[in-house]
Amino acid sequence: MVRPEGRPAPDDVRTVAVVGVGVIGGGWAAHFLRLGFDVVAWDPGPDAEGRLSDLLDRAWPSLVRLGLREGASRSRLHFADRLEDALAGADFVQESSPEVLRSKIELLAEIDRLAAPGIVVASSTSGFGMSEMAVECSTPDRFVVGHPFNPPYLIPLVEIVGGVKTDGETVAWAESFYTATGKSCLTMEQEVSGFVGNRLQEALWREALHMVASGQATVQQIDDSIVHGPGLRWALMGPILTFHLAGGPGGMAHMLDHFGPALLEPWTRLNAPSLTEELRDRVVAGAADVAGGETVSELEQRRDAFLVDLLLLLDKHRLRDG
Repeated sequence: MVRPEGRPAPDDVRTVAVVGVGVIGGGWAAHFLRLGFDVVAWDPGPDAEGRLSDLLDRAWPSLVRLGLREGASRSRLHFADRLEDALAGADFVQESSPEVLRSKIELLAEIDRLAAPGIVVASSTSGFGMSEMAVECSTPDRFVVGHPFNPPYLIPLVEIVGGVKTDGETVAWAESFYTATGKSCLTMEQEVSGFVGNRLQEALWREALHMVASGQATVQQIDDSIVHGPGLRWALMGPILTFHLAGGPGGMAHMLDHFGPALLEPWTRLNAPSLTEELRDRVVAGAADVAGGETVSELEQRRDAFLVDLLLLLDKHRLRDG
């Protein structure tokens, strides 16, 4: 495929515009700063610059421990007062505004108008498809979803998928760029409502709510069942390869033949339960008990330290191609 005029090669990107610096956008800014990019951020929200600075204060020690690329520095972050200033000179744009479809449509159209021709624009949306967000863009061929997992500065996964009018070269470019920044790319051939990772999380979440609502399990028991059970295996192999091992020497074939009938058992209830006030309060109280008095900031720091340990350990033990 021919790269559109004005679009840099993925490994020639030097300046990234981060539009929206909440939890996700701020996490993206931290990720790109760790890699030595110049980052220009814009967010019209109150004290957005201060909130981003606080996020970087919390995240930077983990990024230092994980390893900074040459040239990485917080001093390479610049906060723009206007969207057009953030986009001027950007080689790539990562949009991470709130999940409101009408607002996304208007913002992406404005980015399309202001960003240099050919520059790839990726959205961090966690639920919308690019086909429904880029409807007012003049050049929708350069828009793609780059959906991360929180926190983006540590979790490698990014789901990449274009809309009906996204050019195939744009998707390929985004995959090459994200891969060069250390991301593990899940590049999809078609749009999936809610994306792959979110849908799997949602299935687990709904079943957890059912068990709390019915009194079958407490919040603590549910979290312990994953933390000390399948979560440890999933961190390395994922649910399908884990089940492949469950079949012993016969692998997945034996597992399906032996356990397949259990799929007909009414073990899970994937329809969401009614989120009553009583259920909501019970889950909130249970989560507070599990937190054990630690603040969200303290839990984030502990999570980040754990994830760095886990990422380094996984890199040592992961299955290699070939």
